[in-house]
Parts: sequence; structure tokens; C-alpha cells
Amino acid sequence: MSALRYVYAICRPFSAALTAELTGVGGVPPKLLRHGDLIAVVGAVPEGEFAAEPLRRRLEDVHWLEATARAHQGVIDALTAVTSPLPLRLATVLRDDSGVRVMMEERREDFLRTLDRLDGRVEWDVSVYAGTPEDTGKSGSSGNLADAFTRRLHDTLSECAEENRLLTPRGQDGVRETSPGEEGEKIFDAAYLVPRADSGEFVARVNGKAGEEPGIRVELTGPWAAYSFTRSTGLTGFTGLTGGTDRRS
Repeated sequence: MSALRYVYAICRPFSAALTAELTGVGGVPPKLLRHGDLIAVVGAVPEGEFAAEPLRRRLEDVHWLEATARAHQGVIDALTAVTSPLPLRLATVLRDDSGVRVMMEERREDFLRTLDRLDGRVEWDVSVYAGTPEDTGKSGSSGNLADAFTRRLHDTLSECAEENRLLTPRGQDGVRETSPGEEGEKIFDAAYLVPRADSGEFVARVNGKAGEEPGIRVELTGPWAAYSFTRSTGLTGFTGLTGGTDRRS
């Protein structure tokens, strides 16, 4: 059975080499497929597993989905260490190399414009947790203090970021979100697009605010590829045969 092409990301040409030990989805090392002034990072995946109908069934398998997401993110992380990739959505699959090149040609101007905006930049994600399960939903001074703290934090971090995205702390069903192994309600969730050279200052600003308000915990993750700053273009949602969910879903 023929192999399809799993597309991880679109990049500008870069000179740094990816580690020889890097493997992606299905244990297959990713390869760089060049088309003009763009590169697609792709891997071969079996049609029996990644064609539209079998993939729909696979995406309902939690263990398969987690393993695939880890492999996908491993490739994106390796790319982020050496360049500024435009990550595509988990399980973006095209028929063959020719199909990938057609996609790059058709979306060339969008890809280049977005890559120019992301060049030399990374995403940092900041979440704030407050209170305990017994305290959630209570109003009063503690809630006001938490709101004031998140506003100050966001203002301080925004000064060091070129763009920001305020994200929804709760799920669509309204269920309180907590950090694994920790108590408290997530009251703030945001992503910041930061020049790589300014990341040290950004992290220092987060750390400087972290212990400012008792009972409030600040969680920083990153640096990531700029997932949150490509959604508005629809590029992370681009799919060929099929598509899935990205890192932040």
C-alpha cells in the first residue's frame, strides 16, 4: 500500500541540521521537501492508517492520538530550536510529494507573509491559577485582587511581546480547568509572541510577578512554535486529505 505525506510545518530554508536521531509520526524521520523559497517538513505515513476514513477512526483512539501528538510535537520542537516554523495542524496529510508542492504553490504568498511575521519569534504561554476548589465561584476581595493581578501581569508581559492572544481559561462545557497535580481554578490564559532575543527578559518578568499575590500561582510554558499566532490566517487549519487538532486544542 502506498505512503501518504504527513506535513508537520512550513519553513523558510534553514542551514542548521536536525538531529539524525529525530523521528516523527510512526517512527519515521522527517524530511525537508523544498519548493522554491519554501520548505515543507514531511514524513511518510501508511495509507491504511492515515487515509480519511481510517484516520477518523484513529482519532477516536486516545492512546493513538496521544502518541501521534507527542511525535508531531517532537518534530515541531526540533524545528523551533533551529528556525521559526509555521506549524500545521496535527494529522495534516496529503497524497504525495507532488500534492505537498501544489499546496505550497497555492498558499505561497500566505505562507511567506506569515513566516515573515514569525521570523525570529517564539510563543510563550502563561496561565494563572487562584484559590482552591472550595473557593472557586466566591466573589469579593479575593476575586478582585486576582483580577487586578492578571491585568497587571498581562500589561507587563505585553510590553515585552509583539503580539498577544487572550485564551479561554474554561472548556466549552464550563468545567473548571486545573493544572495537573495542583489545586485551583485557572483564571487567566494567554499566549505571547516574543522575539527570541527578548525571551530572557520575558521569563524574568513572569518570574518577577509570580510571587506577588498570595494564593495565586503563575505557570509559564515555552518557548513554542507560534501556534496561537497563525490561527487567524487559517494556515494551522490547512488540511489536504484530513486534519485533526493542534497543540492547544
